Amino acid sequence: MIQEILNQYEPITLEDMKEIRLMNRIDTKFVTTVPVLRQLLDIAREDYFVQETGGLRISPYYTLYFDTDDCKMYQVHEAGHLVRQKLRIRSYVDAGLNFLEVKTKNNHGRTKKKRMAMEGFDALNPDHAIRFERQNDQFVAYDDFLQSYLRYAPQSLTEQLENRFDRITLVNKGKTERLTIDSNLRFHNIATDQSRHMGDIVIIELKRDGLKPSPILPKLLELRIHPHGFSKYCIGSALTNDDLRRNRIKPRLHSIERFLMK
Repeated sequence: MIQEILNQYEPITLEDMKEIRLMNRIDTKFVTTVPVLRQLLDIAREDYFVQETGGLRISPYYTLYFDTDDCKMYQVHEAGHLVRQKLRIRSYVDAGLNFLEVKTKNNHGRTKKKRMAMEGFDALNPDHAIRFERQNDQFVAYDDFLQSYLRYAPQSLTEQLENRFDRITLVNKGKTERLTIDSNLRFHNIATDQSRHMGDIVIIELKRDGLKPSPILPKLLELRIHPHGFSKYCIGSALTNDDLRRNRIKPRLHSIERFLMK
């Protein structure tokens, strides 16, 4: 049904999207459900292109998150610190592309992402024994990259959480904003072996030029879709590891549980 709506959109290629420059970018996340998403896609199709890659308008993604054994990266986020980092492997499953990524958020709320290609990684059968040690030339390159951008000792990091989801990417006709729409979220905690499927929950992230009006914001308001923080790593970890502290994000977890019951 969502695919049928997306088939009515004009496509945009990755090459065409390179011209989009969001210099004064504002990022906002929203949480909704699949039935409401259908309504949103239906009323937004005249104002947006849909990204099409290899003939696909809905693409599968895979992410593998690393942390210390005591989950320091999670703890920093859960404690509400503005300055924080994440380390992950992001896989574009159908394209067979994998990247090792360091995401750093500063105290102004800006996020910078550094990444390099991750060679030989298979998102369909991921290796759950990756250690960032200088055991060969490939891992020497990873270590040099991490030493340059990560504030944690690479050798102290282990795989903690993996997630899979399907992504739709929309671009407004004025090319001043991008929407990523993630659904079918599934988490698996490697440390605890617990899993969680997020049902009909949908995560929308709006990345826009703060100086330009947004055609989607009135539509979100019309459908009562409101801003709602959602860190896949933190939420997924809290839902699949009972030993983690979750005091500060309990209200967010309760809100997500309400969405799951809709």
